Amino acid sequence: MARILIVEARFYDHLNDMLLAGARAAIEAAGHEHETVAVPGALEAPGAIALAVETGRYDAFVALGVVIRGETYHFEIVSNESARGIMALTMDGIAIGNGILTVENEAQAIYRADPKQADKGGGAAKAALAMLGLRERFA
Repeated sequence: MARILIVEARFYDHLNDMLLAGARAAIEAAGHEHETVAVPGALEAPGAIALAVETGRYDAFVALGVVIRGETYHFEIVSNESARGIMALTMDGIAIGNGILTVENEAQAIYRADPKQADKGGGAAKAALAMLGLRERFA
């Protein structure tokens, strides 16, 4: 049984609740344990994962959050840098599912976050478990 840490950028509560529900359901359906920690935003998610890796307590990670385009360049910075940080960690062999949504508007976010629709939280959890399986296979 694997131990999965869900790191959620808790910014839009109603959207995060849906992402979290999907991720938890996927992890539990696969028979694994999970724990959740919240960080202020998507930029902090890779750092939290890096800190958690150092503890050795977790086998895989799921990053969740929502970044909605606004009127400034901030959207690009947050979207690109959070993805870059997560990708850098995966290149070090850490099993991570990236469920940080980067969308144009709330309607897109709702569709993607809702477990009854696109279920991107569940998809991110499944990706983390798939990468964990590959890491174990190649070990």
